[in-house]
Amino acid sequence: MAFWIASSPHNHIQKSTSSLMRLVILAAFPGVLAQWYFFGWGNLIHICIAMITAILCEFIILSLRDKKISEQLFDGSALLTALLIGVCLPALAPWWISVIGTIFAIAIAKHLYGGLGHNPFNPAMAGYVMLLISFPLQMTTWQPPLSLMEMELNFSNTLTTIFTGFTLDGYSVEQLRTTIDGVTMATPLDTLKTSITMGLTITEATQSAVFGEHFALGWEWINLAFLLGGLYLISQKAIAWQTPVSFLFSLFLCSFIAYSINPDSSASTMFHWFSGATMLGAFFILTDPVTGATSVKGRVVIGLLAGLLVYLIRAFGGYPDGVAFAVLLCNMSAPLIDQYTRPRTYGHSKESS
Repeated sequence: MAFWIASSPHNHIQKSTSSLMRLVILAAFPGVLAQWYFFGWGNLIHICIAMITAILCEFIILSLRDKKISEQLFDGSALLTALLIGVCLPALAPWWISVIGTIFAIAIAKHLYGGLGHNPFNPAMAGYVMLLISFPLQMTTWQPPLSLMEMELNFSNTLTTIFTGFTLDGYSVEQLRTTIDGVTMATPLDTLKTSITMGLTITEATQSAVFGEHFALGWEWINLAFLLGGLYLISQKAIAWQTPVSFLFSLFLCSFIAYSINPDSSASTMFHWFSGATMLGAFFILTDPVTGATSVKGRVVIGLLAGLLVYLIRAFGGYPDGVAFAVLLCNMSAPLIDQYTRPRTYGHSKESS
């Protein structure tokens, strides 16, 4: 499979799919490490569970489909899907959440449509949205940053909590999320949405400890780490810059207009940029060459549409973060967008085309 998927004429780069997947996984390391630093071992454990599940599921399905197992099993696509799922899950979600989400992503969202290169939806986001709709309690049990937790959460406690629901000392997930004054912690996006619904202003809402000194304690650095990884991918020409740039511009513009009109109930532009899955979605998910637009203009339109959808879902929707839903909606729109943004046929004049 070619390194780039783009509208003709094609300028082929002699790199394989596995090389691209390894490069993307490598670029995601800074974000994964930042997530580990601020939230502990939970997501690393889920990434491992998801990767083991992905390899087993991929092996079984490739065997049933009589495909070349040695060539496709370790091309990196299944591991990248598992990595994205593990990163997106709440750190203390039960182990079976990773297993179910990964099986759905590999078996249904990827292979049911014909395998890599044929799937219309991003497998990781399809698996994540399926989990979010099917298991809302487990998928919204977000852990606060380690610096805000009253109880120690080391590797053994995290592992025990993921597999049994309790730490070695018998504390439940809900107890781990509760501060000493009895307040259950949530993500900055969720806290902001809930506070605004209760009639608080942005200034009052951001007094919560989860916002830290800047935009979103822990999340701001995670987003910055994924931003650095994304810039590395662009520098290596592994992804096209048009999609993430137009996505971030669209989200910036929407939030800037809302903040300018009503700063008491609209978060700042930088808060939207450095909260939730913004940078992960911009550089690692929307840029998927299979499920995104292939023309240059199409990539710009996809990014603009995704930014608008993310803002609308965050501001008016029922979910605090809208990246996964925006990605799937853009995946559905990509063929139509490509139809109306495809470039003039190479070698033909505008009149003859």
